[in-house]
Amino acid sequence: MAETTTADRIQVVRLTPETWPMFDALVVRHNGIFGGCWCTWFHPDSPNRGPGAEGSRTEKKMYVDCGVAHAALLVQGDEVVAWAEYGTPAELPNLHHRKQYDAEADLVPDYRVTCIFVDKRHRRRGLAERALRGALDLIAQEGGGIVEGYPHIPGEKKMSSSFLYNGTRAMYERCGFEFVRPKGLKNTVMRQVVAAAG
Repeated sequence: MAETTTADRIQVVRLTPETWPMFDALVVRHNGIFGGCWCTWFHPDSPNRGPGAEGSRTEKKMYVDCGVAHAALLVQGDEVVAWAEYGTPAELPNLHHRKQYDAEADLVPDYRVTCIFVDKRHRRRGLAERALRGALDLIAQEGGGIVEGYPHIPGEKKMSSSFLYNGTRAMYERCGFEFVRPKGLKNTVMRQVVAAAG
């Protein structure tokens, strides 16, 4: 397992065929996450995808095995406690409010961060932000580039974490992202340039 960051007994590792079993176990513990999504929604639509959560699970493993699904996994002991999914626009073409996004796009980023998830047993520890920073570190190791994220702007009413699948604007700002424009009612486009790791 390739370690990239260690702090407080948590390692940041890449999602690979070797680390798939730990990622798989996290998703199973949460009943497929977001109704059996398996974090496949942002990937290209596949005509061969099977039905239900098991179809999503099989498809996600296929993407991982083919090297076109990327994520920073936060590992504590032998368990994944959080992840941040990232990839190129070709790997992750689907976005919420995509029609508006495409109409207003001023450039095509090199990478997108599309989903961040924290194990329900480990929330309120800042792990979503650590997962995002882990994804940025991995992107830097892959040569860096323009990275976009699409976080939420929470309103006065408290939102369930299930609706904060990509974190908040404040979290992205703490990680160096700048606001570009709104997307939908409570979503944003945020961006930063990540330098290649030296």
